[in-house]
Amino acid sequence: MYSGKIKTGDQIFNVGKKKRERVNRILRMHSNKSEAIDSVSAGDIAVFVGLKLAQTGDTVGSEGMPVLLEKMHFPEPVISVAIEPKTLSDRDKLHDTLDILAREDPTFTSREDAETGQLIISGMGELHLDVLVTRMLDDFKVEARVGNPQVTYRESVTATVEHTENFSKTIGGKENTAGVTLRVEPLPRGSGNLFRNNVKKNEAPEEIFDAIEQAVSNAFNAGIRYGYPCVDIGVTLTGITYSELTSTPFAFEAAASMGFDEACRAAGPELLEPIMSVDILSPKDYVGDAMSQITQRGGLISSLESKPSIEVVHAQAPMSKMFGFSTALRSVTQGRASFAMSFSHFEVKKGGL
Repeated sequence: MYSGKIKTGDQIFNVGKKKRERVNRILRMHSNKSEAIDSVSAGDIAVFVGLKLAQTGDTVGSEGMPVLLEKMHFPEPVISVAIEPKTLSDRDKLHDTLDILAREDPTFTSREDAETGQLIISGMGELHLDVLVTRMLDDFKVEARVGNPQVTYRESVTATVEHTENFSKTIGGKENTAGVTLRVEPLPRGSGNLFRNNVKKNEAPEEIFDAIEQAVSNAFNAGIRYGYPCVDIGVTLTGITYSELTSTPFAFEAAASMGFDEACRAAGPELLEPIMSVDILSPKDYVGDAMSQITQRGGLISSLESKPSIEVVHAQAPMSKMFGFSTALRSVTQGRASFAMSFSHFEVKKGGL
């Protein structure tokens, strides 16, 4: 609570979703025990029972003062595992469970791989997924098998290329034609993808431009060579060939999709891998062994911080090399060192997949 007072049974307003909700009960948590309370005031941290729409990051308040607090920024998931139900009857239960977990935790996502048909769950690290899978099996009683972790890579381009793609196909006796010229260019790291239209709006109907933009947006998610999502690519529509008699939105969507693919393949595509920030807390006697563990995995040590009873090593390492690091670190430090890991940035992967 930031300000004011809320009592049991009060109606509150979800500012972001513009919906009213009712607080059925208010609980104060003590570890895994709860205590019912009548109201909460500014400075309190409590649990509201009865909210159907609220999610992590939402602001709730009163309609008379709909203040929207800044949303939390959640990093993108960087590690994935395949999960499958042990029996067909568990399939729906597994999907429902994944939906509940994703609502609770915005850094956890699930999707179905279009090519393999596998159900893929993604999170922020090995431990994160381990905890979520344990919750599925123990709390939700879902019988499921989990595959080995996979790193979520990204794809981008290194050069600027302009490409013209023409499409012509007869479907159901009707000719469909389209011509699209796209310029693909790399953007600064971390700036995201961008689509621009430099063609005058009077050259074709609005639905044609919508179809081209939709095709490019879909292509960003489909990848270039390996099927990983694209990042930091700028696409500019510089020209179209439109015929009133034969051009259709479908033809332009197909031409834009093929044109994006061809342009990116010619623009020096590169694979990006997630780099993690790793902080290792180790007793002085074992700090050398702990540092060698991270350097063996391609990690770079940025600084060493000395505290009275412990040394803190700040490093960065590729996610793909960090599997099993927890066990290795405990082995060389007699179980006395620990570490914390968080996503830092994407960097060019050397040597491809």
